[in-house]
Amino acid sequence: MSKTNRPSSSRARPCILDDLRSTLTRRFGPVRTPLHMIAVLAALIVGMVGAVAEPASHAPVWVTLGTAGGPNPNPLRSQPANALLVGQDVVLFDVGDGAVEKLAQAGLKLENVKAVVLSHLHMDHAAGLEGVIGLRWQNSSRGPFTVYGPPGTKTMVDGIIAALQPSIGAGYGFDNGFGKDPIEIRVQEIEAAMPFDVLPDITVKAVENTHYTFSPGSEDAKRYKSFSFRIQGDGRTIVYTGDTGPSDAVTELAKGADLLISEVQDLSALEKIIRQRAPNMPAPVWNNLTAHLRQHHLSAEDVGKIAKTARVGRVVLTHLGPAPPEAIAEKLFVPGVKSIFDGPVVVAEDLGRY
Repeated sequence: MSKTNRPSSSRARPCILDDLRSTLTRRFGPVRTPLHMIAVLAALIVGMVGAVAEPASHAPVWVTLGTAGGPNPNPLRSQPANALLVGQDVVLFDVGDGAVEKLAQAGLKLENVKAVVLSHLHMDHAAGLEGVIGLRWQNSSRGPFTVYGPPGTKTMVDGIIAALQPSIGAGYGFDNGFGKDPIEIRVQEIEAAMPFDVLPDITVKAVENTHYTFSPGSEDAKRYKSFSFRIQGDGRTIVYTGDTGPSDAVTELAKGADLLISEVQDLSALEKIIRQRAPNMPAPVWNNLTAHLRQHHLSAEDVGKIAKTARVGRVVLTHLGPAPPEAIAEKLFVPGVKSIFDGPVVVAEDLGRY
């Protein structure tokens, strides 16, 4: 049997050095001598150590987990959900269906979610709350956790906890009762203009917007509210409109913000889609729906007016109605905003970071 020829270590070593020299040359320019190679490697190692030692920034970063508008399931975009990322800590702003899966896709940990902030209680913005609460409990995430939201939030959270009781009661399926500890959640119902801290040094201010236009003073006006938020921390200001129509309060809230995260819709495009999906919709339903879309949401031009008047630094469009692929969305929404606002405008994608 013939022997397999193997290169000796004395022959292999120059090959490794040649490969290393080639790699360093591609990244850092010509490496002419062994001493030069050692110097480059030393500088690289020092740089890596310095990067590790450098303190993490605590400026808030906004992650768009779900960017589709409205309650219709969309194969391209998830339901409305966002994550405010500060270091390793996460605060969710709205949690539409699929929020937990999108959180994982974004590389963010469920156990690092410290709070949820709900702009309003429509299901396209809140259906994922049960998943957040239940899966945190099932994964033994027992740290402080608060849900902030409009009036009715406590009723919703209490209902979710009640719905989870069969799962809690089963525990791990043994008679010893292990795993049956109760879910403990703090709920704070928001009052407009009252600031609250979702994380250390991250302050949120809410204003009531125009997603609902119940008669002032009516029971419905007291019971159902929708909010927009201004988030400030470490020298950065982000304003999130949630769902709203044109609103002086939202424009005032957005003044001087670095980032305006705004909903947007194209009414004519939505009307065509609705007609195709429900050609026999009764006239009263149609009239009420189109009035809601027209009065309680923002067109691209409406967003442009807010951004220009408030002098924001940048606009990110989300909660897209309709919610097409990126290239179509750019053509559908950006020109209307840019016709009024001359700053940077982008259409958000699921898992986008801003």
